[in-house]
Amino acid sequence: MATGEIAVLFVCLGNICRSPTAHGVFEKLLAEQGLDSCIRVDSAGTGDWHLGEEPDPRTIVAGQRRGYDLSQLRARQVGADDFSRFDYILAMDTRNLENLQALRPPSFTGHLGLFLAFAPGAQEEVPDPYAGGTEGFEQVIDMVEEAGEGLLSHLRTRLSNLPASS
Repeated sequence: MATGEIAVLFVCLGNICRSPTAHGVFEKLLAEQGLDSCIRVDSAGTGDWHLGEEPDPRTIVAGQRRGYDLSQLRARQVGADDFSRFDYILAMDTRNLENLQALRPPSFTGHLGLFLAFAPGAQEEVPDPYAGGTEGFEQVIDMVEEAGEGLLSHLRTRLSNLPASS
């Protein structure tokens, strides 16, 4: 890690619905707050079904309706090296968290947990909208926006080198 930089990785199963949504939403929030130069964001999946693909078209459309451009993101699989590259590795659900815990090297000292832990009063998991209708993709954005605000608040209180909210 570069001094003063924080790195956050969002993880779901295929990296085409939930984690790219979190990636795009959090990246835009950081840019709006002027923090995109000190917090790096990425996303990945625990599975390898969609490597190199753009997000699900329904994910892209739902994001566009809310002002997020997710079309440039491409699916990749999480790897052991991610544990040395990221300070926060945040799973969308417990199944993916368990997969990440199995990959976690003993040397990892960062935060590995559920993303929605940063959304006060939220349910534990971001549901996978893949098999459902458009309302599921909208729900994911709602949850991700709330958790993203909570994560940013957490980072501001934990890390003194971040500028105050603008």
